Amino acid sequence: MQEFLVEITTTIPEGTEQAEVDSRRAAEAVRAGELAATGHLFRLWRPVGETRSLGIWRADDETALHEKVLGTLPLRSWMTLKVTALQSHPNDPGKDDAAR
Repeated sequence: MQEFLVEITTTIPEGTEQAEVDSRRAAEAVRAGELAATGHLFRLWRPVGETRSLGIWRADDETALHEKVLGTLPLRSWMTLKVTALQSHPNDPGKDDAAR
């Protein structure tokens, strides 16, 4: 599997009912857990004081990342994404871990 750095900014459409926001966020948490369990979501961070998230995601290729991974997120229609494909650095201290 290939790894990708994904910057996600979620913008809730104006006028969206709070119940829908809460429902989608709860479903998003469940789906993130499922994607982590299957190895597609490796790490996820939110910079302090910001609404965007940064994550390391895994998929066979960028098309699969968009269609089979990120496209399954309940909040996807509210997200903008910046995807960067990653490759191992020769000095990466975790490169042996990444192979597992």
